Amino acid sequence: MRTLSKKAIVVVVTVFLMLSLNHDVKSQSNILDGVYIKEHSLQRKVIPYSSLREADVMWSKRIWRIVDLREKINQDFYFPTDPIAGRKSLMQVVWDGVTKDGSLIAYSDENDGDFTTQLSKTELDAKYNSWDTTQIENFETGELEEKITQRQFIPAEVKQIKIKEEWFFDRQRSVMDVRIIGLAPVRFYEKNGEERIETMFWIYFPEARFTFVNAEVYNKGNDAERRTYDDIFMKRRFSSYIYKESNVYNRRINAYLSGLDALLEAEKIKEDIFNTEHDLWEY
Repeated sequence: MRTLSKKAIVVVVTVFLMLSLNHDVKSQSNILDGVYIKEHSLQRKVIPYSSLREADVMWSKRIWRIVDLREKINQDFYFPTDPIAGRKSLMQVVWDGVTKDGSLIAYSDENDGDFTTQLSKTELDAKYNSWDTTQIENFETGELEEKITQRQFIPAEVKQIKIKEEWFFDRQRSVMDVRIIGLAPVRFYEKNGEERIETMFWIYFPEARFTFVNAEVYNKGNDAERRTYDDIFMKRRFSSYIYKESNVYNRRINAYLSGLDALLEAEKIKEDIFNTEHDLWEY
């Protein structure tokens, strides 16, 4: 009889604990950080480009430009530095895509992004998650000892984004249009006491759109109307400056001009594109 009572007690306690655990899990699953379930951005699909034939392209020009994430208008790309409320910085989205889920492919920085040489996850990890050796004094012996620490890649070190794009006039639709071909993060970091700048890799933008279209971006005017990185790029809601156009020498602007002259040359290229559209419409 005593044995049966102990068994009964054990059964009752077990059932009680299971009910309590299920209640806790159910309570946590019912917690909603907001007033509605966010589904719009997660279920969005990429809007395809308009059909384009070579015969309809009357004029085209290849342009390379830099988006400086430190400019106020471009801070939507840079923040948040740490993921928060389902949002990530542009570089965090790119880094997760090329090193974790495999949704993006990284290409080496050759010829300003020709997309010929792929970089594996192992290569990226070995290059950007480096091991540093430092000399630390042992307080007991007074001698210097080596300490090896791993330095994880910090997305916040990316302060600029390079863009490779193609401007063209489509006579079928009678519009001057532009399509981004590739993006490349530019990393600012310190090594051996020196400030260094490095173009990390390129990603192919038409493929990256399928990742960007579900990556939410903060909208300071309305929390209920969140854009995605695909919206920002397609609507060109960013500031940038040109550092290269297609030319016979395949050289950048800073190869033959510097300072204010280089900025004026970049503005001249933008004005030439505008004037070309005007001339095609007029004549």
